[in-house]
Amino acid sequence: MWWQYLVVFLSALAVDSVPFFAPPAWTVMVLLMLKWDLNPWIVLVTGVLGSTLGRYFLGCYIPRLSNRFLKSHKNDDLEFLGKKLSGRTWRSWLFVFIYSLTPLSTTALFTAAGIAKIKPVKIIPPFFLGKFVSDAVMLFTGRFAVTDLVHGTFSPKSILSAVIGLLIVSGLLFIDWRTLLQKKKLRLNFRIWRRR
Repeated sequence: MWWQYLVVFLSALAVDSVPFFAPPAWTVMVLLMLKWDLNPWIVLVTGVLGSTLGRYFLGCYIPRLSNRFLKSHKNDDLEFLGKKLSGRTWRSWLFVFIYSLTPLSTTALFTAAGIAKIKPVKIIPPFFLGKFVSDAVMLFTGRFAVTDLVHGTFSPKSILSAVIGLLIVSGLLFIDWRTLLQKKKLRLNFRIWRRR
């Protein structure tokens, strides 16, 4: 039934468009695939397309949130970082592709890229390729993955992934990137939030 694949698409889109740590899209894809006995190849394509579109939306609206909640000097600093990272397309594509292959959440990657004002279009192609490969592995080993999910939601691996993601976002927010890249000095700044 076509509507079941639409549910896969919309579910992947939903979990990958939120700026906080939600269950990985592949877990939803695996659960729906097993529940409805769906074709794994169609689930893979529809799920990765939904996930990619969700990450694109996340990358588009995160800069607006950062403008609203971060001080202007921090936004300028992050835009400077984004311009530096955007200048080396093949390196950033390679990094995004490899990162998308790992079990680490890509929420941190897209949140960081969005806050740094990197256009989502610049990182979507390598994300799509990496996500396609990693989700294919997860779907075709789905029964084992669901067992791990049910019995190990708070496993050391999932906790480590969340901690690494938080460290990446914290580094992006609290490091003074202009000072680091121009003067080669590490300086932290924790006064980045706008006062209400």
